[in-house]
Amino acid sequence: MTPADMVLTARGIRFQGRHYPCSIGRGGLSTDKREGDGATPKGTHRILGMLYRPDRVARPAYWAEPIGPSDLWSDDATQPDYNHPVRAPYGHSHEQLRRADPLYDIVLITDWNYPVATPGKGSAIFLHQWRRPHYPTEGCIAFRRDHLIQIARLITPGTRLIVR
Repeated sequence: MTPADMVLTARGIRFQGRHYPCSIGRGGLSTDKREGDGATPKGTHRILGMLYRPDRVARPAYWAEPIGPSDLWSDDATQPDYNHPVRAPYGHSHEQLRRADPLYDIVLITDWNYPVATPGKGSAIFLHQWRRPHYPTEGCIAFRRDHLIQIARLITPGTRLIVR
């Protein structure tokens, strides 16, 4: 491990010499992640992408991509585009990336089951804003808004996320 790695600890995410309180999945941590189990997958993951709402936040990093009104994320394990970005209209199960609440104003995309996806192994494992302090997610890791903005400004494509 290096200071450039994001490491989940009992105190939150340790990254670049700081600790950031965070929330994890309602199903706890899992070595056998399944779609809908609410668990945060254990392992060493990489940050592969960053999305943001340009109508709500400034672009946090040069490599961040804007979220548009038609942007979705497929979570339908029966579809070939499972665990990939898709666009509306999309007649299968999906996550809306442009949400009414601020949870996805900044989204860091992990390589959990992406870009090569195994059906049913879990989808949309992101880092995003929390609903409220320590409120569990559906498997993602969530942060206080200002902390997420700080992290988004500091990470680079390929930053490792270590969940033990």
